[in-house]
Amino acid sequence: MPELSHPIAVVGIGADGWAGLAAASRAELQAAQVVIGGPRQLELLPRDTVTAERVPWPSPLRPAVPGLLAAHAERRVAVLASGDPMFYGIGRTLAETVGAERLRVLPHPSSVSYACARLGWALEATEVISLVGRPLDTLSLALHPGRRLLVLSADAATPAAVAALLTERGYGGARLHVLEQLGSPAERRLDGPADGWPHPAGDPLNVIALELGEGPRSSLVPGLPDAAYESDGQLTKRHVRAATLATLAPSPGELLWDVGGGSGSIAVEWLRAHRDCQAVSIERDPVRAGRIARNAAALGVPRLRVVTGSAPAALAELPYPDVVFIGGGLTVPGLLDGCWAALRPGGRLVANTVTLESEALLTEWYRRHGGELVKLAVAHAVPVGGFTGWRQAMPVTQWSAVKPDTPQEDAS
Repeated sequence: MPELSHPIAVVGIGADGWAGLAAASRAELQAAQVVIGGPRQLELLPRDTVTAERVPWPSPLRPAVPGLLAAHAERRVAVLASGDPMFYGIGRTLAETVGAERLRVLPHPSSVSYACARLGWALEATEVISLVGRPLDTLSLALHPGRRLLVLSADAATPAAVAALLTERGYGGARLHVLEQLGSPAERRLDGPADGWPHPAGDPLNVIALELGEGPRSSLVPGLPDAAYESDGQLTKRHVRAATLATLAPSPGELLWDVGGGSGSIAVEWLRAHRDCQAVSIERDPVRAGRIARNAAALGVPRLRVVTGSAPAALAELPYPDVVFIGGGLTVPGLLDGCWAALRPGGRLVANTVTLESEALLTEWYRRHGGELVKLAVAHAVPVGGFTGWRQAMPVTQWSAVKPDTPQEDAS
């Protein structure tokens, strides 16, 4: 896009509109030649005071930002944002598009700040989940007994949808507080339990406060119970899964390829490690692929991308991974070579197998590339007549390695 003649003023505005703006924010809007914002936000500006051309955001918004700013590059532009522009707001998109140095951001109290003020909750101790443009199941990951949460609503139907989800997930006794039009003269609060939420859809501008109370406990670390997954038996079992995730070592922002997804447990628990982790699960069986998507939604990570297809062909159009896990299909010609070639320098590859043929292949790769070759064996206590004995699960051979930054010759 062309160079901007003036910095872009990004002005946070609340439901109280012009009356709630600070003097500096008013001055920027009065000086603007063009004001861009949502239709609701633009209507909050008095026409006799703010005389700039008013341009509503098109939909979808993000792809339109560069072109819209380029069209007004020679004019003084102000952009309206709800509350704090840098908190789930347009400010991030603008900074990524034109650079933070080309912005003058004037924040307003966010809806979260208002909500905590009304409820007497400590802001730093309150987790915030946004459902704006995100699947409802995103909320599931944050459900833990006794927690307080603030949910940014997508629309007027969100409170009832959240209540239904809580009831389905075993938190029917949770208390909901729906705070509408925070900061405006029309501010209103609605309260009620999740099971039997009594209120019809209200104002679309709302924040939902949740007091979860009693409910099912879920671990934050890898190794969820096997029963947490819908499965046809193709599932990396709990103890091996925990050891595998420890070797994969999730880190924020990294992309995992889960090749041979099965039930999706590795990719799901990778994503549960941090909200900025990314994952693609590749599964050739369409029935299993659907099961992976359902497991991801039920366990709070509906953002998991599921690709139905056979590797290595299905890998060709995927973004290059930081980490690869291969849980099946190791002996397919070209699979291991293709994954290793796609892996970013410094990236990690982990492969598990229970067959002698695949173990021989991993042993050869261990000879060529080094890394670590381990055998994981788990036994469970089971009744033996009137006594107790050990039942050994099939041992799992695991090879893990870090791809060097520079090409490495095969060991002789």
